[in-house]
Amino acid sequence: MSTSRHLSRYFLPLVLAAALAAAVLAKLAFARSTGTVGNGIVIVYNKLAYSGEAAAGTGMVLSSSGEILTNNHVVSGAGKLTVTVPATGKSYTGKVVGYDVADDVAVIKLSGASNLKTISTRTLPVTNGLRVTAVGNAGGTGSLTRAAGSVTATATTITASDDNGSSETLTGLIETDAAVQPGDSGGPLLDSAGRVVGMTTAASAGDGFRFADAQASSGYAIPIGKATTIARQIISGTSSTRVHIGATAFLGVSLSAASDGYSDESGVTVEGVVTGGPAAKAGLQQGDIIISLDGRAVDSPTTVRSYVLSRKPGQKVSVRYLDDTGTYTTTLTLGSGPPQ
Repeated sequence: MSTSRHLSRYFLPLVLAAALAAAVLAKLAFARSTGTVGNGIVIVYNKLAYSGEAAAGTGMVLSSSGEILTNNHVVSGAGKLTVTVPATGKSYTGKVVGYDVADDVAVIKLSGASNLKTISTRTLPVTNGLRVTAVGNAGGTGSLTRAAGSVTATATTITASDDNGSSETLTGLIETDAAVQPGDSGGPLLDSAGRVVGMTTAASAGDGFRFADAQASSGYAIPIGKATTIARQIISGTSSTRVHIGATAFLGVSLSAASDGYSDESGVTVEGVVTGGPAAKAGLQQGDIIISLDGRAVDSPTTVRSYVLSRKPGQKVSVRYLDDTGTYTTTLTLGSGPPQ
């Protein structure tokens, strides 16, 4: 059954008020093996670049040498990633190999990891009524917890947005009544045999389809076959219009939908500028309205992000913007920034 819903918020990693203390394609082994460490599920800590905050999520081990599958929104904005194996408490530094914003999939490579236990995946179809369990770092406590439920729908579509006005439409999701919580993002949805059927990515609670203090009424997971197919592409180093590999181009601004009185033209409002970043060096300031990039009109933070992601660090971009004194055009050189 296919349904379509709008989620006003879906980012499940728990954003923490203070920074957390940090405690190719080499034959991906998607099956459990003996004599290895852990249970294939890890905890991801993301110390965000520029904001001074941190976030907590979950991940799944794809290879014994430390390729980790998680959601893109778990690693978005990462300045430093630390991944912990709950069974041992051992932590590793992680680096984002690549990501797919549109499908909310990312891969982290751990430094110095070996002999990690990998996940086992289900090849049988997922159907309504299937008993499932979501496992993850609920509440960002650093311990794995479980939430049991059943599949209530498949092929579900949701439109999800964050507080900055960026949004993505996610399709083909598994919908469950498991009470997933912030911090569960990137964790597995397991069948009764312990095989992964999906990767938790979103939840709804109440009429607004957003997180509240109460438990979520529905959880949403990316089918594991889709997630691992994207992961294999990322690990192989094959970029595409959806998959980003390597360094991320950086504009150096935070944006929101435009709500100005300067002009009838659409655009996006500059909410903040990173000191010393490309936009700041080009003269952009808080409150300016960006109208176009390289002559291409922009009408939302999502269109700006998509265009910048299509560029490379060091490339030049022409920015047309306006303030309360007039309309201007400047050229800036994109920097290298955190994953988006």
